[in-house]
Amino acid sequence: MQAVEYFEVECPEPLGAEYYKQIANDVLLDHNLIRTIQKLHIYVDPGVPIFVAVGILKKVSSMVRVQDFAAVNPLEGKIMLVLANETYLAPMLKIFWTRFGQEHVEQADRFTVILRGVAIGAKEVEDIVIADPSESMYKDLIYAFKCIAPEGFRIRRERYAKDKFFFVSSEDTLTGDVDALLRSKFEMMGETMP
Repeated sequence: MQAVEYFEVECPEPLGAEYYKQIANDVLLDHNLIRTIQKLHIYVDPGVPIFVAVGILKKVSSMVRVQDFAAVNPLEGKIMLVLANETYLAPMLKIFWTRFGQEHVEQADRFTVILRGVAIGAKEVEDIVIADPSESMYKDLIYAFKCIAPEGFRIRRERYAKDKFFFVSSEDTLTGDVDALLRSKFEMMGETMP
């Protein structure tokens, strides 16, 4: 599965480029990031040594609210939530415990949560934000590129601005005009550097 509009790997060795393209694709798939990236250009030159990844992210989905994964049913003296799936159950419970207190939150089963004696209506419960996908995306991207970069490339520089990012890594001090290299890789995708 490759859902990226532009995905190129540049390397002095053509076979190395193919291997790195497969490695990058596998790591991004494993970390569920392939769907979040619109454009990606990777440059690897073991002779320098340097690893560069520049990219553009797709528009991040909006915040996840209770109403996105649960039916909220107001009943006499309580509010019952019936979850469509349990993906957000743990973070939702944490938020509810903090906001309402554990004594007011009952987990009947994996798909049912009951709020008792809370001073909030069903509509307000539906609007509670449970997750913000953009919060962890940058950390996930950096972690993924650490996995993709060649072993021993510990010196790095990264940046994330709006929908653009870059990750540069080397085993030596980053010398030369790294900014010019980054600009050129963004230009290859038809973009400007952040």
